[in-house]
Amino acid sequence: MDRRPGLSARLKLTLSYAGFVLLGGALLLAVVWVFVLRWMRDIDPGDIQRKYGIVIVVGPDRSDLLQGFYPAAAAAMALLLVFGLLGGWFLAGRMLAPLTRIADAARTASNGSLSHRIRLRGRNDEFRELADVFDAMLEQLESHVDEQQRFAANASHELRTPLAISQTLLDVARTDPTRDQGELIERLHSVNTRAIDLTEALLLLSRGDRRSFAREPVDLSLIAEEAAETLLPLAEQRRITLDVTGERAPAVGSAALILRMVTNLVQNAVVHNLAAGGTVTVHTESRHDASVLRVENTGRPVPPELVPTLTEPFQRGTQRIRADEHAGVGLGLAIVHSIVRAHDGTLDLVPRPAGGLLVTVRLPGGHAEVSRQASSPGGACKIR
Repeated sequence: MDRRPGLSARLKLTLSYAGFVLLGGALLLAVVWVFVLRWMRDIDPGDIQRKYGIVIVVGPDRSDLLQGFYPAAAAAMALLLVFGLLGGWFLAGRMLAPLTRIADAARTASNGSLSHRIRLRGRNDEFRELADVFDAMLEQLESHVDEQQRFAANASHELRTPLAISQTLLDVARTDPTRDQGELIERLHSVNTRAIDLTEALLLLSRGDRRSFAREPVDLSLIAEEAAETLLPLAEQRRITLDVTGERAPAVGSAALILRMVTNLVQNAVVHNLAAGGTVTVHTESRHDASVLRVENTGRPVPPELVPTLTEPFQRGTQRIRADEHAGVGLGLAIVHSIVRAHDGTLDLVPRPAGGLLVTVRLPGGHAEVSRQASSPGGACKIR
């Protein structure tokens, strides 16, 4: 939240306390002037008496001054004490009121309500900056909790579906002995495979979020070639041209997770493409201490408002309907996002004007020596 610059809370407290001290000193000086200095009159001839050559000044003596000053000073100090306590209590309450609001918001959040916001008004100072940071933290927590709740609900729904189908198939096999057992077994095997794939995807997503993996030097160019070779039959089946180009892109991370990340991106690019004659381009490069992977594909236009939701779990393009055996379980880009985040990288999704999507992954560059297994490390590989 943009605010006009203002005095810091520390400076405000300093000025407030200095003002009270200055006021107390001024009051003390006033007491001294009223009860002491006004008694010290200028000497005039009527006050001077000469006797035996000695000049005697007639006026108040020390006891008179002390007798008048002590009660007045005591009363003034008592008044200063009362005035300082009341004024300090009031000013401290005014200055620390934002902390009270922040504490109330923290208690509300600890009771499970994350929708409350502090929203302090006024110019920017330490307290308002703390309140804004606390509001931002509550907003992120609320978003994460909502995301986890949606994820749990979707995961339960996705897991319940194959289990329900399996139970139905088993009931049919038990109640109808004349039913073709081979067909039932084949369908049961397919449903069970889908449940296993979903479970493994959930475990992989959880592993990426926990960052529980060993890091080692990897080369994105070699991993891209391996993923492309694995998915080449799928691309040929769909009559999709698959191009892999670029240069060495060293990084540090889990080779297995990064391979899964690239495989998911390439598979999504092949599946969500034109019916025939589409293209998928995979390019790797190293720039500015970062390793870059770009996966670009043709296909139907992607609405810009849909792009932020593509990395959410159980989202499959523009719909949640499973199209075929290669459509996945809706966790492809969610797993990619989790793996990229676990490697301290960035993931950018940009719709292409002609249709399709451009996905860019940036990972911190690896300074360690990456083993080269390709015959031409700096060359390009073109797969069709």
